[in-house]
Amino acid sequence: MKPCPTLLLAGALLLSAGPAARAQQAPSPYTTRFAVEAPLTAGLLGLSGTGLLLVQHKRTATDADLAALDRANIPALDRFSAGRFSPRAQLISDGFCYGTLALVPALLAFQPNVHGRYGQVAGLYLETLSSTAALFTLTVGTVYRYRPYLYGPEGGELRHGPVATDSFFGGHTAHTATATFFAAQVFHDFNPGSPAQPYVWGAAAAVPAVVAYFRIRAGKHFLTDNLVGYAVGATVGIMVPRLHRDPATAFDPATVPPQRFLDSAVGVGVGAAVGLTALHFYKKLHGTGVSLVPVQGLNLNGYAYGGVRLVRAL
Repeated sequence: MKPCPTLLLAGALLLSAGPAARAQQAPSPYTTRFAVEAPLTAGLLGLSGTGLLLVQHKRTATDADLAALDRANIPALDRFSAGRFSPRAQLISDGFCYGTLALVPALLAFQPNVHGRYGQVAGLYLETLSSTAALFTLTVGTVYRYRPYLYGPEGGELRHGPVATDSFFGGHTAHTATATFFAAQVFHDFNPGSPAQPYVWGAAAAVPAVVAYFRIRAGKHFLTDNLVGYAVGATVGIMVPRLHRDPATAFDPATVPPQRFLDSAVGVGVGAAVGLTALHFYKKLHGTGVSLVPVQGLNLNGYAYGGVRLVRAL
């Protein structure tokens, strides 16, 4: 999974949280402070950006490296997926993953008990996804593991480039699990005793498993890559909201004010439009071969400078 869509989702969430944020005095089982959560989330997004730079500068595999790959060197648990390649399965996994990332905040916006604190919950969702994104990008940026399709003849231009060694760990599975388990935990906390909880948790567990299945079919990840991604995503998705629960506050759903669906619809609509637009331009930019490159040096006055620039391979 590429980390940029997760970073783009940040802007969509910030905008979609706006209309419902007026009702910030509604009861909530969570305690958050903007002065703490905002810099923490910004730092996590910064770590994600650092991981992205590491990914873009990984050493690419040569033809000799690929020719030396041997299935016998793969752990027995993962060997069955070596050589698999399916663009259709990849497309399905993309749809499930990115669709889930967008659907979760939309569903939570229309959940009556969550609605009055949607700004708070959206901020926690962004913080939660940013945590997984940071763990994911920093891991794939430093760990080299060849993707399963490289053990077969297919893949074309995908056989070369830094993403060919990004098998560990499963980013699609991790981010999907983060979103679904976050939604289940929030539903659990805002709806104590609800008879729907077993079904919500069941759906939360099933969706990332489906994504993992199609990632294996696509030849993108081994089984163990997805198992680790699932564990990371589920843990982060559950623990971030749980760490923000206030044990001294007894949440009573009966005190929740009536829901204003127009606010939810406007917020979700704006967030979805911004997210889709940003993802569209990212796809166009990514297809041009443009990438980020760190820049540093001294200016004419002798002062040091640093930053990043956009470059395109010719």
